[in-house]
Order: sequence, then C-alpha cells, then structure tokens
Amino acid sequence: MTLALHGGTPVRQAPYPSWPQFGAAEESALLRSLHQGHWWRMQGNENLNFEKAFAQLHGAHSAFAVANGTVAIEIALQAAGIVAGDEVIVPAFTFISTSMACQRIGATAIPVDVLSDTFCIDPAAVEANIGPRTRAIIPVHMSGHMCDMVRLLSIADRHQLVIIQDAAHAHGARGRADTGIGEYGTLACFSFQNFKLMTAGEGGLVLCPNEELREKVFLYGNCGRPQGDRSYQHTVVGTNARLSEFSAAVLSAQLTRLDFQTQVRQRNAALLFEVLERSDLVTPQARTQDAHTHPYYMFVFTLNTRSGQAKWDRNHVVEALIAEGIPAFRTYQALYRIPSFWQPPAPSEHNLAHYIAACPVSEQVAQHGIWIHHRALLGNEQDTLDIATAITKVLTLLANEP
Repeated sequence: MTLALHGGTPVRQAPYPSWPQFGAAEESALLRSLHQGHWWRMQGNENLNFEKAFAQLHGAHSAFAVANGTVAIEIALQAAGIVAGDEVIVPAFTFISTSMACQRIGATAIPVDVLSDTFCIDPAAVEANIGPRTRAIIPVHMSGHMCDMVRLLSIADRHQLVIIQDAAHAHGARGRADTGIGEYGTLACFSFQNFKLMTAGEGGLVLCPNEELREKVFLYGNCGRPQGDRSYQHTVVGTNARLSEFSAAVLSAQLTRLDFQTQVRQRNAALLFEVLERSDLVTPQARTQDAHTHPYYMFVFTLNTRSGQAKWDRNHVVEALIAEGIPAFRTYQALYRIPSFWQPPAPSEHNLAHYIAACPVSEQVAQHGIWIHHRALLGNEQDTLDIATAITKVLTLLANEP
C-alpha cells in the first residue's frame, strides 16, 4: 500500500458532496427578492423575514443581519458598551476574528486556554484571568460544540461582565438541557461565510436578547442612524454593516436545509468518532452534555503524540489526507502566535512566552490538530468510513517512513 501523495491509489476517488448546496429554493428566493423591487434592507422584507425566522429557531428575542461574522462581533461589542481600554477574555484557540473585532474597537483581547476534551474556552482559565479592566467574555462554540454556558454565565454574573457568544460555527446548536443559543440572555454572533453551515457567500448576524440591545446593534450597524430617521441623525459612530436583500433571501432558503443536514452530520460524526477512538492514532473532539445538538461545522481531532508514539508532521499529514480525497485542513494557530494579534491594542502585561506556557491545550490543538470540513459528513456511512480509512492509512504509512 502506497500513499496517494507518493503515487498510490487514493482512498476516495469520488468527490464528497459539494458545498455550498443549493437548488430551486435558493433560485426562487433570489427571484423573489429581485422582483420585490427593493434590494436595500431598509425598503425590502427579506432581511426582516430571515431575522425573525433565525431568531425564532435559536430562541432569541430578535436579530440583526449584517455583512459578515467579524463585523457582527464588532458591533455586538459596541452595543454591549465595550470601549477602548477595556479587556475582553477570549479563547486562545479560535479564528482571528474573535480577537480582531476587539482590537478594531480599541479593546484588548486576553487569550486563555481551552478545555482538552471539547476545545472550548476553559471557565477556570476565564475566572483566573479576570482583572480590573475586564469587561466581557467571548466564548466560542468551537466547531459547533456549545461551551459550558451555565458556568460562564455564573462567572459573568459574579464579576458583572458581559458575555457575547461567538457562534460562527454553531448554527442550530443547542446546549445543556436542549437550550437554544438565544435562550442564554446574551448577544450571539453568527457567520454565513462560504464555508459555514449556512451561507450566502458572506454574511453575518447578531442575535439579541431584548429590544434595547437590538436597537443598539441596529444603530451601530446602520451608520449610527436610528430606525426611521429622515433627518440624517447619526447618534453614534457606527459602520455600514447592512446585508443586501439578495443575501438575506438566499439565507432564508439555506435555513430550510439546516435541520436535516445537522441530523445527517451528527449521525455520521458519531460513527466517525467511534471508529477513530478505537484506533488510538488520534483524539477526536469530545461531545459532552453541553452539546445537546452539535451541528459539526468541522470534525476536529488531534494527532496522538504521546511518548513512544509516532511523531507526525501535522502539515504533511494534512497534505497526505487531501491527496487521499479527504477535505482536510490544519487547525487555527493560537491567537498569540499570529503577528497581528500583537498590534495595538495588545496585552501589555504578558509576552508570547507567557501565553505559550499558560495555554498548553491550545498549543497542542493548534500544532497537532486537523479538521475535516462538514460537507464530508453529509454523505452515507461508507463515505464516513472512508475518512477513517484514509486517516489510518496516512498515519500508519507515515509512521513507518524512514
């Protein structure tokens, strides 16, 4: 047996389901938005209808659709009263948007470690890093697995902190006791970028727990201009984050696919987890009681590099899996290892060496982690088993290379 990377036959020669998925529903939605004759959200109905449906699905009071997930976090922070000089605790293992949104408004992102089983923010690390300038926490529902929101809310309540959920991976996710993201009483931010579980190519949304916060989110996302204003009253320094009616229409159609696709991904992820856990070659992200519904934006695992085991080059493993026909990716870098993280405003009390020592789990996942795109979990049982076969093949053969 030879790796496909070296000229062997790949495990997968048939492609996995394509992404994004679309059809008559999206086509009809685009024509509907076209023919309504109002392509701007301030005149049309597509944004309003999508916001209502999305908020209802997640148990939220309301929502505001925006241009992308990064700006969703940015305006949520502003609506929550976070200002320049404040500190916001974020997981060290996340996409850069989580911290960059803080920097964009002049706040400092303080990275803390994640849990070794779920790769979600560690509540104990959060509490240990609360300081006099801490004003908010941004928990990230990594790959769609819900964070321990019960414990995080308790911490936030004791220290009078704001929580803004980064739910970019978590469309339709539900937490402990079947609790929807919008039922926790916080702002929550979603992304509809092309890779995401629902997409219009780009797009984002802020879930709001009450009308007061919804009005603030709207204000900061609408150039600081209140709803219904006709006299150019820009009451805060906002930005233009409005989503077009065309994108909102596509997202309405995408929303109708979400529940079924989530069920398929959960079924296939459970099978993949079971097979990989037996192999002892990798450690998949665990699924705890905090993930009543886990939509699996990605299937994440780390290479087992314990003493006495093979020391694989993670990046080489990813290339080998791609050659075998698997849509594999390396995991995110730890935030503090990204150059732009250290551009002002950046943490001043600690340096890179401190965060490397303080975040051992983030280091492990960032350096030895791999994720499989969710489209690979939309196939049948054999499609799923092929992922496990490819992982086993690649790791076994690479371990035996001189």
